[in-house]
Amino acid sequence: MTTEIAVRTDEPEPSGTGLTNAKLAMWAFLASECLLFGAFISTFLLYRRRSEGLTPRDVYNIPFTSATSFILLMSSLTMVLALAAIQRGDHRRLRVWLIATCLFGLTFVAGQVFEFTEFYREGLKLSTNLFGSSFFVLTGIHGAHVTVGIIWLLSLWGLSSQGRLTKLDSEKVEIAGLYWHFVDVVWIVIFTVVYLIPQ
Repeated sequence: MTTEIAVRTDEPEPSGTGLTNAKLAMWAFLASECLLFGAFISTFLLYRRRSEGLTPRDVYNIPFTSATSFILLMSSLTMVLALAAIQRGDHRRLRVWLIATCLFGLTFVAGQVFEFTEFYREGLKLSTNLFGSSFFVLTGIHGAHVTVGIIWLLSLWGLSSQGRLTKLDSEKVEIAGLYWHFVDVVWIVIFTVVYLIPQ
């Protein structure tokens, strides 16, 4: 009579690519997101020159948007520190850096809401012209992605607080970090294309 003993491995089983299935799925998802944002950025570039009425020059506040963009980019650093903390097994610092990342993300989203409100007061709405429509859809979709990322990171913080996120679960933080870094990189492209390239 033989007895089989199940052994838990420290690392998730890699796929044929050398990546775990979860990480491979995230990379595939991010590739599809590149196509999504590429389509909306192209639409914005196509339509902003065909709009009548309010133009980017009339409404943009570049210094304010630059400040909120810098805050979002700083959140990538805190995300890296959160991953390093769980890989060391330092759960207190993991929670500190996760909360810091969430706060940076919330500050960015709050800045975006403030900016949208100011644009609305100046007469730029979703239905004002093609520039308004493409601008609000593009930046709004990005803001929604940031919000999803914040919820995801808060759920990881909750798991860690309950002791349900161990050093062996560091890949969960790494995958969330991939998503968060992607959102940051996309914003660099959007900020450059939408705010810095002259009309």
